[in-house]
Amino acid sequence: MLHKTIFAVVLAVAAPGVVLAQTAPAPLPSPSAPSAQFPAQSPAQPTGTNPQQQGELVVDVVGGVSAPLGIAIPVMPTSDVVNTPAGRTDQLGQQLAQIVTTDLRNSGLFKPLASGVKPVLFPEVTAPTFDYWGGAGASALVQGFIRANSDGTLTVGCYLYDVFSRVELARQGFVVPPSEWRRAGHKCADMVYSKLTGEGPYFDSRVVYVSETGPKGKRIKRLAIMDQDGGNHRFLTNGQAIALTPRLSPDQRSIVYMSYIDDRPAIYVYDVESGRQRLLVPNTHLTFAPRVSPDGKWVLFSMAVEGNTDIYRVPLGGGKAQRLTDAPGIDTGGTYSPDGSRIVFESDRSGTQQLYVMNADGSQQQRISFGSGRYATPVWSPRGNLIAFTKIGGSFRIGVMSPAGGNEQLLTDGAQDEGPSWSPNGRVLMFFRSSGGGNGRADLWSVDLTGVNVRRVPTVLDGSDPGWGPLRP
Repeated sequence: MLHKTIFAVVLAVAAPGVVLAQTAPAPLPSPSAPSAQFPAQSPAQPTGTNPQQQGELVVDVVGGVSAPLGIAIPVMPTSDVVNTPAGRTDQLGQQLAQIVTTDLRNSGLFKPLASGVKPVLFPEVTAPTFDYWGGAGASALVQGFIRANSDGTLTVGCYLYDVFSRVELARQGFVVPPSEWRRAGHKCADMVYSKLTGEGPYFDSRVVYVSETGPKGKRIKRLAIMDQDGGNHRFLTNGQAIALTPRLSPDQRSIVYMSYIDDRPAIYVYDVESGRQRLLVPNTHLTFAPRVSPDGKWVLFSMAVEGNTDIYRVPLGGGKAQRLTDAPGIDTGGTYSPDGSRIVFESDRSGTQQLYVMNADGSQQQRISFGSGRYATPVWSPRGNLIAFTKIGGSFRIGVMSPAGGNEQLLTDGAQDEGPSWSPNGRVLMFFRSSGGGNGRADLWSVDLTGVNVRRVPTVLDGSDPGWGPLRP
C-alpha cells in the first residue's frame, strides 16, 4: 500500500497566520528550532513572462537546450548525523543533492557542475561563498540541508541563489516522513526549475506503465508505477493477465487500464491504495483504450459491437455507458481537453487513420489531421495548446499539432516511437520505443517540445504504454 502523503510546506511566521515577506536570507536555522520556520518560495514567473525584466537570472526554455545554464548543487549538509528509517541524514543529504541534480540535468536546460565540488558546511547554507561558485563556473547555486526531527519526521530546506548578483532568488522547506524523503528532492528541483524558467513544475510526479519481460511471442505485461525519474518503482499486478494502456485518475487514487483477466479483454479500475481492482464495464463486448476526464468523473473508452468500434463514456464509479460516436469504422483513442469540454480521437472513417475533435457530448465532430501518412494515439496537452500523436508512415514518430490541426511538428526520429503522454506542465512527452527482432524489446523515452532533449527513462524491466500522472498533492 502507498503511504498517505504527509507533506508540509514549512513557513516562517511573524504571528499566527502571518507569513513573513521574503527579503534577505533568514538566519541559519537552529537544529533545535521549531520545524515551522522557513519562508515559502517566491511565486514562479507565469509562463510567457520574462524574469530578466526584473534583473533576475533566467533560463531560455528554447535556447537553453543548446546552452544549458551552469548550476552548482553541492551535497546538502545535516546539523547532526542521525539514523532514520530512510538512512543516515548525512547519506540522505548526498542523495537529495543527486536527485535535484538528475532532475535538472534531465530537463536539458541545466548543466550541473561535475562531482567533486567543495562540501558545504551547515552554516554556509544561508551564507554562500559566491566567489568560489562563480569561479567554478556556476551561474546559479542550489544549497540545502536535512535535519531529523524529534517526532520522527525529516526537515529539508532548499535555497536558490543567483551567483553573480549574490542574491537569494527563492527558498522552500518541507517536513516529510522518512518514506517520502525523495519527494523533497523533487520539490526542490521543481522550485529551481520553475523560478529560473517561468515554466510549471513537473518533477514531483509519477508514471504508470506496462512492465514487460520475456520473448516477443510470450511477453509478460504487468502494471507498474514509479516516480518520473524511475525511483520508488513498484509492480501493481503479478503478470498472470496481460495489462495494457494504464492511466492515472486526476486524484491519483485510481488507475484505469485494459486487462485480459480470464482471457476476456476488458477495462478495469485499480485502487492504488488498497490494490483491489474492479471491472468497469461488463465484458460482453471488447472494451479498450480507457482515459479519465480532467474532473475525474468520467472514463472515455472504445467498445467494439458487431464489427463497429465507437467511443463511449461511463462514470468512473461505474454505471450505464453513453455512446459518443456512431460513424462506420473504428473510432478510438479518445482523450479530453484540459477543461473537459472537447475530445480528440482517432478514426478511420475517411479511409485512413486520422485525428478528429468533437465536443464532450459527441457533437461537432471534425477532422484535424491532413498530412501524409496516418495518425494515432492523440492526447491533449495540459496547457490546451497542443495535441500530441503518433505519426505512422514508414516509421512511427512522436509529433504535435495545434487543436485546429495546424503547425504539425515531429519531435522524434526513431523507427518505432509511439504512445505519447504529457508531463504535468505540458513541456515534456514520455513515449515508448520498440526494437525489432525476436526479442522485441520496448523502453520508455522522453522528449521535450524542442525535439532536441531526447533521453531514455530508466525502468526495472522493459516498458511500454506510459501514462504520466499530474503533480502529486
